Amino acid sequence: MKKWIFFSLAAIFLAACQKPKIDIVDFDTFHVTSVKNSEVIIDGALNPEIRTMELGEDEAKVASTSVADLVENLLETMKSNKIIQVAGTYTGHDIDGSPLTLSGKVLLPAKGKIKNMVIVSHWTIGANRECPSESFQLEGILASKGYAVVMADYIGYGVTANHIHPYMHMESTARSVVDMALAVKPYLNAIDRKPESDEVILVGYSQGGSTTLGVMNLLQDEYRNEMPIKMVYAGGGPYDMAATFDVAILEDKTGIPCAIPMIVQGVNEGDDLDLNLGDFFKPILMEHLDEWVNSKRYSVGEINSLLNAKKVSDLMTEVGRDKNNPQTAQLYRALMFNSILFFTPRSPVYIFHSMDDNTVPFVNATKAEEYFKGKDVTYDFDHYGNHQAGAVKFILKVYKKL
Repeated sequence: MKKWIFFSLAAIFLAACQKPKIDIVDFDTFHVTSVKNSEVIIDGALNPEIRTMELGEDEAKVASTSVADLVENLLETMKSNKIIQVAGTYTGHDIDGSPLTLSGKVLLPAKGKIKNMVIVSHWTIGANRECPSESFQLEGILASKGYAVVMADYIGYGVTANHIHPYMHMESTARSVVDMALAVKPYLNAIDRKPESDEVILVGYSQGGSTTLGVMNLLQDEYRNEMPIKMVYAGGGPYDMAATFDVAILEDKTGIPCAIPMIVQGVNEGDDLDLNLGDFFKPILMEHLDEWVNSKRYSVGEINSLLNAKKVSDLMTEVGRDKNNPQTAQLYRALMFNSILFFTPRSPVYIFHSMDDNTVPFVNATKAEEYFKGKDVTYDFDHYGNHQAGAVKFILKVYKKL
């Protein structure tokens, strides 16, 4: 299999972060575990079951105007208010490339033709109840315009909730998304809901934004004939993990405290770095890591409240924040390797980022603009509010464009 080919800056680290050998997997089909009929709009308002992004007390409420605009556009342009939510399992790949049963959800309009498959990479979650197979996520409303929305849980959620989630490990997360799309294709054919076009549309915000670019890279390298890409929509993503780390350390602050342990642990797990997490995390975090993060009992907002931290130094040791430390330097190299700007997009891309984002630094947007210069990429940078408000605005913009 090909390795992830990044820019020359990252290429020197390939020896330290080798991609695992990928076994051949039998993508038989998507196996249904539950079916639920839902409505997007109920009595003129967004279905209360639909989950918007959760970050904590400071961002507990999404700007009401954003939701109002979203509902207005849904009412004006939706093809079907009734959505069928189909949860199920499929055969995918584990971190080491071996076969693994994974889970996710397909959302379909209750009636009418399917235009395209929309492959959605979801944003950061904490509790298993937040994953696509267990909830009605906001991105699922895209099905109301006549699309088959495919949302993988990722390794570490759904049927693999007992696994550590390899958070921000690009190869394994992007591949679990692609694996599900490959499994859903024959399922849609079998139920006579085959899309009118083989072209797929990729969508993702925050963690899902960077994962979406990873999915694009993987699809155009390995599956360009099976699933040609029509359009890519990426919003608010940490595309340059090393730059994100630099900003967090320099400013000693974090807009999403739970991401600190999740990133260090996730990349350590995904790249098999064998780091001593006790050298990175303060004792209180190390003591409660399994309960607060790995149990999957707590949502993002709840984990943030338990951590009760605003500064990176509240969570990470001085050694863990020092790039001159050998273990930290090893982590930093892995963060560079898992950044997803060092490839050439071969399909149109739309990149959205709020300049007021206090969770994913805006430097990620400027880095994307720098590395994708001269490519077919449209940028939408403006003062769209905080990270959570930006999520709703992003979905609204994607909804209008579809």
